Amino acid sequence: MTKTVLLTGATGYIGSHTWLALLNQGLGVIGVDNFVNSSDKVIERLRDLTGSPPMFVSGDVRESSVLDACFEKAFQAGSAVSAVIHFAALKAVGESVEKPLDYFNNNIGGLISVCQAMERHGASQLVFSSSATVYGQPKQLPITEDSPLQATNPYGQTKLMGEELLRELERCNPKWKIAYLRYFNPVGAHPSGQIGEDPRGVPNNLMPYVAQVAVGKRAHLNVFGDDYDTPDGTGVRDYIHVCDLADGHVAALRYLDEQQQSLTVNLGTGQGYSVVEVARAYERASGQSIPLVYAPRRAGDVAACYADPTLAQTLMGWKAQRGLDDMCADSWRWQSLNPQGFEG
Repeated sequence: MTKTVLLTGATGYIGSHTWLALLNQGLGVIGVDNFVNSSDKVIERLRDLTGSPPMFVSGDVRESSVLDACFEKAFQAGSAVSAVIHFAALKAVGESVEKPLDYFNNNIGGLISVCQAMERHGASQLVFSSSATVYGQPKQLPITEDSPLQATNPYGQTKLMGEELLRELERCNPKWKIAYLRYFNPVGAHPSGQIGEDPRGVPNNLMPYVAQVAVGKRAHLNVFGDDYDTPDGTGVRDYIHVCDLADGHVAALRYLDEQQQSLTVNLGTGQGYSVVEVARAYERASGQSIPLVYAPRRAGDVAACYADPTLAQTLMGWKAQRGLDDMCADSWRWQSLNPQGFEG
């Protein structure tokens, strides 16, 4: 019987790109999503890109019957779910401050439900979507995996709590092998332009906002703070191409399978770019003007945040391959081909 990977939150931004990366490596994949932060059009796009209908179950991972249906569907297709990549989570920092209980319910409740389903069906390899938010306000740069952990908002707290919960699970039951992947700032899109980031409402993150300015949906980019201790005074972040991030999940699965031990790694480039640098790179990629309007700093923002990704390369042989110009070019291809996102 062949092995299959279960993706939760499979039609989301990172999930959909990882789905393709796994299929490209010849792995079986079954996805599950409730479309709370994604579109069912992703399924059609994946079918078009791969030439075959994706194996998928619609539903909420907090419902045990939904997860059982995933394992059963894979079994009926002649494969067994051997590993899970858990993407399903709410992810907006601002919204988490407004609705903390929703975030605890969804992100922690969903994780527990997934782990319970894995135990019922004999799967014990898990790749967990963590986040650089677990480092809170960084004390040193670049950020290494042994940097102090702290959460400064409910979203970050759910990621930190998720890590702690899983480490205790490992301690109690050593059969569990878990990859804790701490993402920095995913951007870009699949080079086909068929899948990409499609935020609901006003984008929370920089590049999709810049993309909407370039395509004419928004008049200008608000730059929050121009007096940070950075080369041009604007905030610096570590942006990673979503396809590099997807490849990181494939590498993590391979590591769990081959080494039979857990790991914790940053997934970033190690290179920080300022808001102005991103805007100017996007202008080059799109040929469009990105007007900037400076505004006061936002509470809680830090001057700079970027990873030391050395450990991921040492342990998994993974390193980001795509630079800022690639990120912007692929983002623009997606945005210009899909000005209204998946619903356009």
